[in-house]
Amino acid sequence: MPEKKAVPTFDAIMRDLKDGHYAPIYLLMGDESYYIDKISDYIQQHVLKPEQQAFDQTVVFGADVNGSMIADLAMQYPMMSPQKVIIVKEAQAMRSYDKLEKYALKPQPRTILVLCYKNGTMDKRLKFYNAVTKNGLVFESKKLKEWQLPDHIRNYLKSQNVGIDDKSCAMIAENIGSDLNRLMSELNKLIISLPDNDRRVTPDMVEKNIGVSKDFNVFELRDAIVNRNVVKANRIIKYFDENKKAGSLFSYLPMLFNYFQNLMLAYYAPNKNNQQALADYLELRSVWGVKDYMAGLRNYTGRKTLQILQKLREIDAKSKGINNPSTSEGELAKELVFFILH
Repeated sequence: MPEKKAVPTFDAIMRDLKDGHYAPIYLLMGDESYYIDKISDYIQQHVLKPEQQAFDQTVVFGADVNGSMIADLAMQYPMMSPQKVIIVKEAQAMRSYDKLEKYALKPQPRTILVLCYKNGTMDKRLKFYNAVTKNGLVFESKKLKEWQLPDHIRNYLKSQNVGIDDKSCAMIAENIGSDLNRLMSELNKLIISLPDNDRRVTPDMVEKNIGVSKDFNVFELRDAIVNRNVVKANRIIKYFDENKKAGSLFSYLPMLFNYFQNLMLAYYAPNKNNQQALADYLELRSVWGVKDYMAGLRNYTGRKTLQILQKLREIDAKSKGINNPSTSEGELAKELVFFILH
């Protein structure tokens, strides 16, 4: 039985490209355009020298070509370069992929064909897709999940020799979300703003450069609720009601539900008083996050925690118009916070 090929990662693909190792066909597909653009842009800018690109590099859009045209182009030998590069942008709009199947079964070794197939994935039953998996490289660019954002932010900044604290990381993740093009743009803006003698991102810098308040954000709301700080929680809710872009019910309901769901689990932990043991039981990535659950165990009973989870479900339904003909988002937020803290 033939050995199954490893699923290529973005980092592995970029390492190979920088080392000059190229696949004859790249099928770059998926819902996250950021990685697709980074790979195709690198190939477009670095495989051929500027003076070679005029003769041996072709960039087209899928709506303007079809499979037969791309196959004909790909079969031609380069004129003045070791390789010929063909990049099809918006390849999901290209017709007649079946006409490209024969080429994919035996690609021209001196051609690098790149298909940027965005906003979805190619039908994996197509013969062309299966031919590329055997003779080229298929990369699926997936949207990051919300819970993956903090690690992504930390890892990227670490790769740039920049540190970041947990609060700043949470502020960026909650404010920007999973739009990677915007996220990376904002992170690069932060990096440029850092002084040479202090390469650390702080809440003040996030507030100044990204525009999210270091005092009035969903991270601070969660902290106020965890520590049962009634005044702080109500000030933040009032600020959100007056500044809709700062935080919406939809941005912090999932976060609060996740916290109280984990807090409910914490009541069943065999060793609730040991930070490492509780972190392991809740499958937290670091001991740092466990302090919030230890505070929650002090501030909320198991019965109250269960009631809060039921209230969160009720508010979520009301926010979507279920059994709620007229109550505003701001009033629902006040109702929720009052119930949690009293």
